[in-house]
Amino acid sequence: MVSTMTPRASILIVNYNGWPDIQRCLVSVLQAGHEDDEIIVIDNASFDDSAELISSHFPQVVLLRSEVNLGFGGANNWGARVAKGGYLAFLNPDTVVAPGWLDALIDGLEGSSHVGLATSKILLLNENATINTCGNDIHLSGLTLCRGMGKPASSMTRLEKVGAVSGAAFLITAALFETLDGYDEAFFLYMEDTDLSMRAALAGYDVVYVPDSVVYHDYALRFGPDKIYYQERNRYMMLLKIWRWPTLALLLPALVLAEIVAWGFVLLRDRKHWFNKVRAYGYLVRHWQEIMERRGRAQALRSVSDRELLHRLRFRLEFEQADGGIVSKGAHLVFDPLFYLLQRFLWIAVRW
Repeated sequence: MVSTMTPRASILIVNYNGWPDIQRCLVSVLQAGHEDDEIIVIDNASFDDSAELISSHFPQVVLLRSEVNLGFGGANNWGARVAKGGYLAFLNPDTVVAPGWLDALIDGLEGSSHVGLATSKILLLNENATINTCGNDIHLSGLTLCRGMGKPASSMTRLEKVGAVSGAAFLITAALFETLDGYDEAFFLYMEDTDLSMRAALAGYDVVYVPDSVVYHDYALRFGPDKIYYQERNRYMMLLKIWRWPTLALLLPALVLAEIVAWGFVLLRDRKHWFNKVRAYGYLVRHWQEIMERRGRAQALRSVSDRELLHRLRFRLEFEQADGGIVSKGAHLVFDPLFYLLQRFLWIAVRW
């Protein structure tokens, strides 16, 4: 018999050719006990048999099947439009949840009217005594890094404000998600969580990390053929949407330094796909008018100043997340003082 009760929350998971991962994820979600919640899986035009397997093995799950790949944001937006719950919980398919993960997120979200998004303590699935991320840090340049990565799971025990949620596991009310127009579907892949968090911040909401919500993530730093293209393209689209023009002008020195960092990373770790950086620039030029239209919608949300937003950002880049050797130590010596001085300058100069 189908329940007619309105679910407390809707748990949204996007699948793309990922049966082993999503099977493990769904088992953990069901074992965690969610009788008052609905589970929605959005299949993003998988060409394996994962959609059929989800349908046959998990009949209690709402399965949406797209004939085209909508991207991460587009698929989640579709799921959110269908969802009936007052809360929307977003999970990556390669996660495993601990009991109580969702209750803790709801408590964190309801702890203050200023809180708009709540994100979990995410531990490495295969090294579950080690942190993957406890919310994300946003750098002055828009570069976004895992917060607390590599630290022991016993650390990071306080509920606190963070720059951005991790898209692997977070919660938002359905009402706020609709107010923010959901994910920016133009991003397609990568940086959607940072962009959503920054637009929420622009609208006056805080993002909190909830240590009592524990999720395990099958995470490793991987490079697909288009990863740098999407990350860099989307980072600049986010910056163009969020900041006032005078702030962007004052950010130029930081952005130039970040370009040096990004190009160095590409040449050291992803050299065969170096042209993706150039592709990202080209996209911005070709789609400038569309980006300006989305900028207008983002700016319409504004209830806080750029000055306040700048105080949510970090000056320090965790170079160790890409390279733990002498390169990262040298990068800290060169870039940390420069970004620190630029941050202090921006705090003084930006009065709007």
